[in-house]
Amino acid sequence: MRNLILSTALIGAIAVPAAAEVELSIYTGWQTLPHSRISGDLPGGLGSYNELVGWEGKSFSAPPYYGARATWWRGGGDWGYGLEYTHTKAYMPDATQAKLGFSRFELSDGHNVATVNVMRRFSDKWGPNLTPYVGAGLGLAFPHVDAVHAAGSSKTYGFQVTGPAMRLTAGSSYKLNDRFSLFGEYQFTYSTNEGELDNGGSFKTDIKTNAINIGVSYSF
Repeated sequence: MRNLILSTALIGAIAVPAAAEVELSIYTGWQTLPHSRISGDLPGGLGSYNELVGWEGKSFSAPPYYGARATWWRGGGDWGYGLEYTHTKAYMPDATQAKLGFSRFELSDGHNVATVNVMRRFSDKWGPNLTPYVGAGLGLAFPHVDAVHAAGSSKTYGFQVTGPAMRLTAGSSYKLNDRFSLFGEYQFTYSTNEGELDNGGSFKTDIKTNAINIGVSYSF
């Protein structure tokens, strides 16, 4: 799925008119999650649950947090559109897992979000090399669900498309030369997730992430 998204972005970049500026970006950073409720049916017909979860991001644990996007700046101007994929992560704390009977419940490979974006940059506002920008996107969440519930004879392991997602971005890039630039940004994502657990279980939760990203862009 990740390879498909990146391939689509590259194909789109080749197909755009020559007058457009194409910018390819990759980033990593520090990602956290605020609390949210998770509810659903426990596997094996063991009843329903509804619990407040203090999700953990573990940005630098394998697999790490990262993202990539392709932006087409219309006519080389300050409005653009594009595609973005982010590999966010969400781990249920051990105490919450134990309370619900799970030995593992995580969206660690990862809580993936793909969006179609609209971007706005503000060229020459802070000098010729420093360019602030903002962006927003709508798309889908497709997490890799990894959950084990021994009492419910359940082991869930695989990707699921769980619902709509959105993102908001604000940052600034610093131009190194005609092709490369460095950037730093704040990014927020929100997704509504409804998924299935093996042996008749289910889950429903809203996942919100806050991230400070650093990355590099290549323009042509």
